Amino acid sequence: MRAAPVLARLAAGAWWRATGWTLQTSLRASIRVVRGAARGESPTVLVQEAETELRRYLRELLDIRESDVNGGAPAAGAAPFEPAGATVDGHATQATLRERGAELLRRSAELTPDDEGHPAYVRILEELAPDEARVLRLLALEGPQPSVDVRTGGPLAAINSELVAPGLSMIGAQAGVRRLDRVHAYLDNLSRLGLIWFAREALPDVRRYQVLEAQPEVAEAMERAGRGRTVRRSIHLTAFGEGFCRAALPLDTGEIDALPREAPTAADPDVPRPEIG
Repeated sequence: MRAAPVLARLAAGAWWRATGWTLQTSLRASIRVVRGAARGESPTVLVQEAETELRRYLRELLDIRESDVNGGAPAAGAAPFEPAGATVDGHATQATLRERGAELLRRSAELTPDDEGHPAYVRILEELAPDEARVLRLLALEGPQPSVDVRTGGPLAAINSELVAPGLSMIGAQAGVRRLDRVHAYLDNLSRLGLIWFAREALPDVRRYQVLEAQPEVAEAMERAGRGRTVRRSIHLTAFGEGFCRAALPLDTGEIDALPREAPTAADPDVPRPEIG
């Protein structure tokens, strides 16, 4: 009971200091963000710097020293611990990003010949299925491939039609993939990697679409759509995909035949044989 007035004063003082610290810190961080945005700095960098400043003020409020965090005493006269080129919450600091960018520009100015392969090619090879390599080889050798979307038809098709079957093509059969049921997933992954793109325009050769629209898969989709219709599209390699195929894939038959082969194994009965459609 006798200590109650003292505890009340301490609590009120702590609340007042915390409130003042919060307002002051928020104001400083807001001013920093506004000034940085006016100078055209990156929003991500501004947010990271604001978070760093808030954490520093919080350590000061709680009287937490860097030695308490790292488990050791700093040397006499040593500056506060700020790791050079470090990251903040897993993100590179602005200084680190600028150093990397400067190194890229320096290398781009060198006159010595550089490797033809893009740095991402190795990572892409690790994220490709064998069937996807076959699809890329087909596009590299044969060029863009036709595809069709099957939509519902009728008198109001121009105003309102439903998509019944998107992206039907003969790419899987022509490439000789082992799993035709995964062709759509293969194409999605190749698009994710930036190797192919789905064009809304049709190819100039109408006969290729006539062959495609005669396939059983397209006929079944047309039957499900009732009075359905096809919308002609096409699938292309991107410029990045063309460079990847030239650098990473053996395109000539002779080059493929010269590759070392593994010992033959029994055929997998669970793998379906490629069929058109």
